[in-house]
Amino acid sequence: MRTAKQRLKTQITQSVVILCTAFAVISTVFSVKIYAESQNESGITDVLTEEKASVMKYALIAASVAFGLGAIGAGFAISHVGAAAMGAVAEKPEIAMQALIFVGLAEGIVVFGFITALMILGKI
Repeated sequence: MRTAKQRLKTQITQSVVILCTAFAVISTVFSVKIYAESQNESGITDVLTEEKASVMKYALIAASVAFGLGAIGAGFAISHVGAAAMGAVAEKPEIAMQALIFVGLAEGIVVFGFITALMILGKI
């Protein structure tokens, strides 16, 4: 059973994570107009249209969600697969390489999220 101190610590951690996530999404949504007008290397001002800025806003959110959820999913998978693999290796040490392969497969989830985010960012 968890003590009140542990529950409070968990609630504070969850609140901080939710607050940071909300801040990141809100700042991405409302700060696109700041980047609508920028200068390139030759000093010529490039102006984004309102439609293009709106598309960029949602593309940035999609890329961050793709990478973020991939990283969270990989962490969840590695925690479960790694614990099971270490338990299996403790009982039967000769399957250590097979266990490492399963942990590596779980790590591949974050790579897929990263590649998806790069593909999304490459389109804008």
